[in-house]
Amino acid sequence: MIKNKKIRVLIVDDSAFMRKVIGDILSSAPAVEVVGKAKNGDDALRRLAETDPDVITLDVEMPGKNGLEVLKEIIAIKPVPVVMVSSLTKDGADITMQALDAGAVDFVTKPSGAVPLDMEKVGGELLQKVLAASRASVHNASLRGVTTGHGRFHAQAPAQRRPAACMPSGPARRPELLVVAASTGGPNALQEFIPALRKDFPLPVLIVQHMPPGFTSSFALRLNERSQLAVMEGCDGMPVRKGVAVVAPGGYHMLVDRRGAELVCRLSETPPVRSVRPAADVLFASVADVVGAPVVVVVLTGMGKDGLDGTRLLRAKGAYVIAESRETCVIYGMPGAIAEAGLADEVLPLYSIAAGVERFIKN
Repeated sequence: MIKNKKIRVLIVDDSAFMRKVIGDILSSAPAVEVVGKAKNGDDALRRLAETDPDVITLDVEMPGKNGLEVLKEIIAIKPVPVVMVSSLTKDGADITMQALDAGAVDFVTKPSGAVPLDMEKVGGELLQKVLAASRASVHNASLRGVTTGHGRFHAQAPAQRRPAACMPSGPARRPELLVVAASTGGPNALQEFIPALRKDFPLPVLIVQHMPPGFTSSFALRLNERSQLAVMEGCDGMPVRKGVAVVAPGGYHMLVDRRGAELVCRLSETPPVRSVRPAADVLFASVADVVGAPVVVVVLTGMGKDGLDGTRLLRAKGAYVIAESRETCVIYGMPGAIAEAGLADEVLPLYSIAAGVERFIKN
C-alpha cells in the first residue's frame, strides 16, 4: 500500500442496517475509505469492477449466492483480501471454515443483536482485521486450500537457521510436547502443517489458533478429517497424549498441568492477553513452568505478537523454536516477531516445517 493512501473497502451485506453499521465503524478510521456497499452477490461483483477495493467485507449468509459462492467468484476475477462477516451459528461456522479454505484472509462474527455495546465490541475487531487484511498476502491465502499435504508452495529463499553456538548446553532430553501458535491465515496453515505429521508422530500437539467460541469445534473436526493424527477441541482435564492434537477452544485460554505422571489440559476464562483468548502466551508460559526444556515450538502466520513472551520463556528453558518464513505467511506478524527477537532456531517456509520438526526430534 502506498504511504498515506487510504484503504479502499467494499462492504457486502444483505442487511441495510449492517451495511450502515459496518460502514460507520470503518469510516471512523482515518486510514479507511468505504468506496461502496453491495446488497447481494451480483451487486458485489458489479461494484468490484467499479470501485477497485483494497479489502472486501463479505457477509457469509445471504439470499441467492451465499458468501462462499461470491468469494470464489471474487478470487477468480480479481484476488482481493476478503474478511468474512459470520453469524454465530453452526451453519455460519461451517461456511466460514470453507471460506477460509477458499482464500478468505480472516473473519469476524456478527453481534447477536442491535445492542450498541455489541456493535462497539465487534467494531474494534473488524477494523483491526480490515487493516491487517490490507497488508495480507492474498497470493498465499488463495494458494492454501487448493490441495492438502505437500507441494503447494515452492521455496523462494533458503531456510534460516540459528547458529549452533546459540543452542543451550546441557544433556539432551527427548522432547515431550509440540506447541503451535497461529492467527490470521492460521486455519489453512494448520491444514498444511498438521496433516504433514505422520500417524506415529511421537509427541502430543497443543494448538492455539485465534478463533471465537463456536468456531474451534468446527475447525478441529475439519482438521481431524484431513490429518493422520487425531485432532479434537480441548476440554478441561483432557489428557495430553502422543498422536493427538488438541485445539484450544474459542473463548478460553488453554494451559497444561500435571495430574500424577501425565499432562492434562486446563481451561481458563482469565482476561484476554494481547486482546486474544485463547492466547499462545498463556499456553506457552504454562508449558515453560510445567514441562520446561523438552518442547518444540512452532509459530505460524498471524497478526500481532501473541506467542512472543511465551516463546522467550520456553527458549530460556531450552525449547527448540521454528517460525514460519515470510514467503509463505499470509501475515508475517507473529513469526516475524519471533525471528526479529532472535528466538527462532529455524525460520522455514510452511511446506518445510513438518520435516524440520521431525528432523529435530530424530536428531
